[in-house]
This record gives sequence, C-alpha cells and structure tokens, in this order.
Amino acid sequence: MGLLEPQHIILIVLALLLFFGGKKIPELMRGLGRGVKEFKDAQNGESSTTTTNTGNPTNTTANDDKPKV
Repeated sequence: MGLLEPQHIILIVLALLLFFGGKKIPELMRGLGRGVKEFKDAQNGESSTTTTNTGNPTNTTANDDKPKV
C-alpha cells in the first residue's frame, strides 16, 4: 500500500490527457525533462566546484562588516 497505487497513476494520466490533450503532453514532458537535466547539471557543477575549491580558510567573525584598516 504505497502512496501512489496503479489506480491513482492511471487516474492522473487520464486527467492529464483530458486537461491538456494528446498533442500537448509530449511538449510538457520534454520541458520537464530539460528542467530536470538542467537541475542535475547545476547540482553536479556546483558540487564539483565546492570540492575542488581548496583555498585558505578565512576567519569569519561578527565584526566582518566593519571596514578593515
């Protein structure tokens, strides 16, 4: 007894077909796939830059907003 049973998935697919029509669904799924791909690329790019960035650690204190003299 999962959250989405096969009957629920079939009902959702039928509702999407009725709401958007058969011609619009491939376009929507293509856009969704591109969005997921961009998200994964950004996530992978971000994680690789944070792991390769091994600069000197800086001290952060509450007085960082004061100008340094």
